[in-house]
Amino acid sequence: MAKVTILGSSNAIPDAQHENTHLAIRGHKSTILVDCAGNPIVRLKQAGVDLNHLTDLILTHFHPDHVSGVPLLLMGMWLLGRKHSLNIYGLPYTLDRIEATMDLYEWKRWPNFFPVAFHRLSEREKTPVLETEEFRLISSPVRHLIPTIGLRVEFSGSNKVLAYSCDTEPCPAVIELAAGADVLINEATGASPGHSSPAQAAEIARQAEVSRLYLIHYPTGGVDPIPLVEEARRAFAGQVGLAEDFMVLEF
Repeated sequence: MAKVTILGSSNAIPDAQHENTHLAIRGHKSTILVDCAGNPIVRLKQAGVDLNHLTDLILTHFHPDHVSGVPLLLMGMWLLGRKHSLNIYGLPYTLDRIEATMDLYEWKRWPNFFPVAFHRLSEREKTPVLETEEFRLISSPVRHLIPTIGLRVEFSGSNKVLAYSCDTEPCPAVIELAAGADVLINEATGASPGHSSPAQAAEIARQAEVSRLYLIHYPTGGVDPIPLVEEARRAFAGQVGLAEDFMVLEF
């Protein structure tokens, strides 16, 4: 059975209980990390994710709360003796900047560094990202402040579907990615340029006819999250919940 672990659920300003939003898609043969925030070595260990099982990293966009942990992840795995390759996926805008960041650390001079393969994705809707025996992932550009992708994950073993909006205003691409999904994880920062409110997330869930909606990337730091869920429930008749750090969804 595949699992999705929420590694962080906060918007750009985390607190002691909520790390910046990122998650892990875990199967029997591989683990896919979606975004990389904070100190990933510590976070993945806390979540029980084996670093040696990590095969792929998908970066949705180049904002610090989504990619700041990449240098620490790469350096940490190198120092721990990783030998096998890591695949990193993202839009050209994102990966160009990640490579430039790593070049500032002169990572190509780190001795015996493990192979890293960069896979630049098209900005077309429903672009194939990767496919294994366990997962099929596709991406579409969503509507944020910089080039950003949302994701659809199809689980081969169960025929279940997960959609993840990433940071975005409401847009048709998210509805398409989430169409008929069992679970939609949608951001709920609040209605503002590049972001969505809980009510807007619920409307996306309603139009996409998903079964369950989880709100993520919401304000933390002492903000009561219960009204966020109540707001979404007024606009969506299906199940609504709050994504919490270390929560596990099974598919």
